[in-house]
Amino acid sequence: MNGPKIYFTIPLFGGIPITQTIVSSFVVMVCLCVAGILLGRNLQKRPSRRQVLVEKGVSMLYGMVEDTMGKHNAYWTPYIGALFLSSMFGSYIGMTGIFRSSTADLSTTVTWALMTSFLCWGCSIRANGVLGWLKGFTEPIVVMTPMNLVSEIAQPISMAFRHFGNIAGGSVLTSLVYSALATASAALLGLVGKSVLVSAVILLIGAVLLINGVREKKMARKIFGVVFLVTGILALLGLSGVPYLEVGIPGILSLYFDVFSGGVQALVFSLLTMVYVGNACPPPEEA
Repeated sequence: MNGPKIYFTIPLFGGIPITQTIVSSFVVMVCLCVAGILLGRNLQKRPSRRQVLVEKGVSMLYGMVEDTMGKHNAYWTPYIGALFLSSMFGSYIGMTGIFRSSTADLSTTVTWALMTSFLCWGCSIRANGVLGWLKGFTEPIVVMTPMNLVSEIAQPISMAFRHFGNIAGGSVLTSLVYSALATASAALLGLVGKSVLVSAVILLIGAVLLINGVREKKMARKIFGVVFLVTGILALLGLSGVPYLEVGIPGILSLYFDVFSGGVQALVFSLLTMVYVGNACPPPEEA
């Protein structure tokens, strides 16, 4: 697996490379803006089904932010929602086969993590002043200053690498599975295709399993029947280069590595952002 490709370079400030990550991020941003305009227009007192679903989602988001950060921090909800949707769809866009997942690039997750750190520092400075913020690095004792600094540095690093590692790791594993299945397809067809008799027997077994599975409604027999049937047909036709085993199996793995993992990582990143920013913005009476 290689890094994001550079499509072209803008000749400004020494050259600004336009990579796959930038294009994917821009596409996600445009899609979210268009979706927001379409879902937020023509609001009525007697809501339609679309409006009910949108209002329910927005209410859930506001409730999650208020429960995690406190009601006084409810104004952070649009930012948290934008961060969550950008992260989730930035991971899902890689499933199109056209664009690369923007979250599979470390520069994306590092930028988001640094934004969280800057927001925390800005809220602390606003609440306590610059001297009060700097004083937090030396409490409770001066000896703790190095550890406090390490903690502030480790926070964005851990957030960035956690998100990036899960998405990029899933992409690498999926690529390895595709490569392994393509090799297995060629090896199996090459082995079966050496004998016409063996190919015919495999074809016959597949037909029997498929018919029996359809009659008795057995999913396992249907699957093995289709695999044996396709293997026999391709072997008889001499099409040993068809990677037919790649059909279906990677899709099951994609449900976890792409769909489930992408959604979970977006939620975890958003929750960590809410926790860190919420701690830096306590209620007015506590501040």
